[in-house]
Amino acid sequence: MKTLILTIACKSTRGIVAAVSGYLARNGCNISDSSQFNDLDTGQFFMRVSFISAESVSRDVLADGFAEVAQLFGMEWGIFDTT
Repeated sequence: MKTLILTIACKSTRGIVAAVSGYLARNGCNISDSSQFNDLDTGQFFMRVSFISAESVSRDVLADGFAEVAQLFGMEWGIFDTT
C-alpha cells in the first residue's frame, strides 16, 4: 500500500476537517497523520494529511473525486505520492 499526502490551503471555515476525513473514509482510506493550522491574522486554513488507500484506489481516482470537495471550500490542494 502506498502512502499519499494531501495538502490544503483555503479560507478558514467550519466543516473542512469533517469533509476531508469523510471523503477519505468513504473512499477506503486510513489517515495515518493529520496536521492543521488556522492563521488568525489572514483567515487562512492549512492542512496536511498522510493516508493509505486500504482499498488500493489510485491517486488519480482519489484526486478526481476530491475535486468536488475542494471546490466547495475554494481549496488550493494537491495529492502527492510519497515514492
